[in-house]
Amino acid sequence: MDLEGACSHIRSVAKVAGAVRRECEDCVKTGGEWLHLRTCQTCGGTRCCDSSPNRHASRHAKDSGHPVICSAEPGERWLYCYPDDNGVEY
Repeated sequence: MDLEGACSHIRSVAKVAGAVRRECEDCVKTGGEWLHLRTCQTCGGTRCCDSSPNRHASRHAKDSGHPVICSAEPGERWLYCYPDDNGVEY
């Protein structure tokens, strides 16, 4: 994986964890809806993006301190680090 320009949080991701299920685990619990999905690279949870009404991925990163997500959308191959506002394709 070429991670040139990546922050230390992204460089620490040894293997990208993809979504186990293509659904926001928090929206499923609350009956919410989502637009796009992101998978946490620390715990593997999949949650909705900031374009979704509940913004669960960002909330999870803030509450848990888990810094890096990947897109869980088909055909997208990128990682993003919340604290460093850094993203790279892989």
